[in-house]
Amino acid sequence: MDNLYVLKFGGNAIRGKEAMMRLAGEIAQMTKEGAKVVLVHGGGPEISEEMERRGLKPKKIAGVRVTDADGLEVAEKVLSNLNRDVVGCLTDAGVQAIGMPGYHCTLCVRKAPVEAEEDGRRITVDLGLVGEVSECDPNALLDLLDQGIVPVIYPIGKDKDGMKLNVNADTMVAGIAAALPCREMIAITDVPGILMDVSDPSSKLDRVDLKKVDELIASGVISGGMIPKVEACRKALLAGVSTVRMVNGTDPDCIVADVMKEGSLHGTLITK
Repeated sequence: MDNLYVLKFGGNAIRGKEAMMRLAGEIAQMTKEGAKVVLVHGGGPEISEEMERRGLKPKKIAGVRVTDADGLEVAEKVLSNLNRDVVGCLTDAGVQAIGMPGYHCTLCVRKAPVEAEEDGRRITVDLGLVGEVSECDPNALLDLLDQGIVPVIYPIGKDKDGMKLNVNADTMVAGIAAALPCREMIAITDVPGILMDVSDPSSKLDRVDLKKVDELIASGVISGGMIPKVEACRKALLAGVSTVRMVNGTDPDCIVADVMKEGSLHGTLITK
């Protein structure tokens, strides 16, 4: 399906009604031009703010985020509310959309304990109620797409026993995009792409592969907050997505609509 795009955004890239309506308008343009779109979103900043409002501290052990029952309850409430807002913006822009949790199309497993370092020693951290995608059934999504409907998915999963799990949005979108015959997965971030010089937008790389990404990380060109962004793209490629494009969700002129133009150099294309 060479007209299917899987889009993902988080709260750092698209936040507030104005930004959501801008994205919704571009998705409306894409669908009018024949594209089919699946949208996956996170909401990390909003979840952290709600936890603070409730007097809950985001729990981290050796820098690794852990989700307990209270944290999962907050994540589900915040994400479902955000999902409703996103669907509302798409509807206002003339796009038919249906919101759903990730467990409507995926099966997840609880993430295994991870190794971390604390006070100079290696420890094993149980992440709690955190999941990763083990299977995705694309049929329900493809049925909606055939009807001209945009599925809007938030990253709460379930395991085979029905236990709800908090899933990182990058992990959720990688599992979903890999199961769909999508032309591209588009990661909507808060940067214009991979830059050789972070202070110079004209230094954007139009296309890189994972070998080049590793070289740029090793040389320090990709550093700090850019590393998790490109690692999220790597996760999708290794899951089976053929092409990932990183674009700027804070760009007032164009977020995603340009990607459909033949030979578009919008953002940075990342391949294996």
